[in-house]
This record gives sequence, structure tokens and C-alpha cells, in this order.
Amino acid sequence: MKHIVLRATPWCLALLLTACGESKSEAPAPPPPLVGVVTAQAENVPLVKNLVGRLSAFRSADVNARVAGVLLKRAYVEGSEVKKGQLLFEIDPAPLKVALASVTAQQAKDQASLDQARVDLARYQKLNQQKAVAEQIYTNQKFLVRQDEATVQSDQAYVQTARINLGYAYVTSPIDGRAGQQQVTEGALVGQGSATLLTTVSQLDPLYVNFTIGANDLNALQTAAERGDIQLTEPSKTTVKVTLPDSTPYPELGTVDFSAPTVDPSTGSVTLRALLPNPTFRLLPGMYVNLQLALGQRHNAFLIPQAAVQRDITGPYVLVVDKNGKVSHRNVTTNGTQGVNWVITSGLDAGDEVIVSGVQVVQIGAQARTEPWQQSASTAKTTGAASAPAKTAGEQ
Repeated sequence: MKHIVLRATPWCLALLLTACGESKSEAPAPPPPLVGVVTAQAENVPLVKNLVGRLSAFRSADVNARVAGVLLKRAYVEGSEVKKGQLLFEIDPAPLKVALASVTAQQAKDQASLDQARVDLARYQKLNQQKAVAEQIYTNQKFLVRQDEATVQSDQAYVQTARINLGYAYVTSPIDGRAGQQQVTEGALVGQGSATLLTTVSQLDPLYVNFTIGANDLNALQTAAERGDIQLTEPSKTTVKVTLPDSTPYPELGTVDFSAPTVDPSTGSVTLRALLPNPTFRLLPGMYVNLQLALGQRHNAFLIPQAAVQRDITGPYVLVVDKNGKVSHRNVTTNGTQGVNWVITSGLDAGDEVIVSGVQVVQIGAQARTEPWQQSASTAKTTGAASAPAKTAGEQ
């Protein structure tokens, strides 16, 4: 038994020494993760603000019945385009024609009386020169002529009024535009005591876009302009780009033509208005649209792909690879989007390598290998669709 143990011991020791030798050799460490980066470059970018506006008609005119009468007919197609002066409605003109004939006859009668009084005045004047008539009779005749002249002038005014009222029986469009729905049916008595709304005509080309901007935002823009961080466009050249509710870009640019001189105390905002061409009548009053207000140029900003910008409880941040290949955290300030990129106004320096792809596989303070980030066609399409302005340009 002892002989067997003595022979097995060297073999066991050899196995033990071999196992110990293998445990001392360690596996090679994995290389640092590979990430795609973009190099931050300061540049001037358009200064835009994303807002929501509501469309309204360029001009909207209520068409009212201005004389009393029975509505006889509608002479236009509801919802159609009409021209200024085009007949829209007809009110029964018969009573108005009678009224015009009556005052015209009265004017003729009073004109005849005036002619007779003038003839008598001429005769009395000759007799007065011959001392053949009393001075008082001559004087009274002169006053009678003046009185008849005033009566005829009054009759002329009545005749003119009757003609105007007769013209009101034929209701025409006050402007070019699109006529709305008929508000009163034929056979109804209109214009009795007060004006009766018959329809509304709205001019739809161009349209107004009404929107508001916070007074604090305006103050911040003015302060930034004074520091030289931005350059504001002249008010008359400030443009508006509209996006429809289905995210379709509208091809026509609008131009700001009005800014309220006061701040609305209930909202703390200033009302603005832009004039927007609408040649195809694609837009209609009352629609809400997204719009980008082009305010000028922002100096020394960075355009960084949206995938690179993350958020935590402190706000937006990016991960940067320094010259030693170490990953660091940078808090940044965003100021809206431009295309598929975030506009970053602070937190980065020119030449910083910002991680776009591979953010999930790196750790702050650890090493990382870098390569230029390339945006694939599918990613560009997806990112572009997701870049609809969900935040205002002043949001951080």
C-alpha cells in the first residue's frame, strides 16, 4: 500500500504544478469601445423661434340689408368667389321706387313754385323801381323766392336719399373674396329697424397669421443683440415659415407686418401678425399652424446631431472624448433645432469631439476609440421626421 502511494505522488504533484501555472496567465483586456463622433465647429446659424399661429382672413366684410323690405332672391352661389360690386341679393324694390317717384314729383312741384316766385320777383322789382308797388310787397317776394329755393334744395336731398335707398335694394359685394353661407332665406323681412346680416365675404389671398411671443423672450433677444451674440433682422424683413398640422411644409413664406405696441397683461406676451400668400386657397381662416419665425442670425453656435444630445434632471448634455481618449460629461444649452441638428449655444468649444453613436457603451471617465460619425440614409429620414419643432427656439 505504501508502495502505491509513493509512486502516485510525483504524478499528482506534476498535475498540481501545471494547474497552478495556468491560473497565473490572465486573459487580455478588451479594447476600449468604438464610438462615432462629430467635431464641434462654431458657425453662424439662422435664429428661429418655433410658435403656433392661427390664420384669419385678410379682409372680412359683413353684407347687411341697409333698407327695409322683403328679400326676393340670392344671386350668387354660396362659397364661391365674387367680385367687388357683384350682385349678391335683391330686396323688393317696388316700395322704394314709389318713394322715389313721390319725392321726385314733390321736387317738380316745388320747382314750379320757385319759377313762379322768381317771375313775380322780377315784375315787382320793375314796379318798385317805378315806385308803383309798396316796398314791403317787394321785400316779401324776395323772401318768398329764398324760401322756395330752400324747399327745392331740400327736395333734391330727398330725391337723392330715395335713389340711394333704391340702390340698396340691390345688395352687392363690398370686396373681392369668397362669399359665405346665406343667413336669411328668401321671403324674409330684412332691415326692419336694424341692419340684417345676409352673408359675409372674406378675402382669402393673402391671409393673416396671428401669433404671440413672450415679452421675456423679446427682452432676451434684445439683450443678446446688444451683446453681439445675435443679429436681428429688420422688422419689415422678418419672415415666417408655416408648417401645416400634418407636418407638411407650406411653400409660401410670410412676412411680419404688425407688432402690437403693448404687452397683454393677462398673458405677458406681445401679439404679432404676418401676411401669408394663399394663391391656391389651400389655407383657410381659423386653422392653427406651426410656424418658424426667422429673427436673424445667431453667432458662434454649434450644430450637433439630435442623437448626441441627452437629458437628465440637470438638463441637456453631451458626452465628449478628450485628446487623451477619455469620455467626459458636458452640460449644454440648446436653442431649438435646425433640420436634424440641435442648435447649441453654450457648453462646447470648437474642436470638441462629441459622441453621436455608441453613447450607450461608454462610461464617463473611461477610454473610448473614435471614428467620424456617418449618418445613414434611413437614420437621416427618421431623424428628419422626428425633428418637427416640439420646443420653442428659446427653450434650454
